Amino acid sequence: MGILGIIWTVIIGLIVGILARWFYPGTIPMPWWLTALIGIGGSFIGGFISSLIWKSPDGRFHPAGWIMSIVGAMILLWAYLNLVK
Repeated sequence: MGILGIIWTVIIGLIVGILARWFYPGTIPMPWWLTALIGIGGSFIGGFISSLIWKSPDGRFHPAGWIMSIVGAMILLWAYLNLVK
C-alpha cells in the first residue's frame, strides 16, 4: 500500500465514521481523527462479521463494503461510549 492508498483509507474511514456518527442516536463529541479511526476499524469489524456470515471463496479476509463498515463503526462507537468513557 502506497501513500495514495493510505490517504484513501483515511478519507473513506472518515466518511464511514461520519455516517456511523450520524446514524448513531445522540451526539458524540470526538475529534475528526478519532472519527476516521472508528471508520477504518469499522471496516475491519464489518469484514469480520461478514466473513462469519458469508464465507469468502478464497478463504482470505476482505474488508467490508459500505453497509457492513458502517455497522462495524457503530459497534465501535457503542464500545467507545460505553466501555471507554
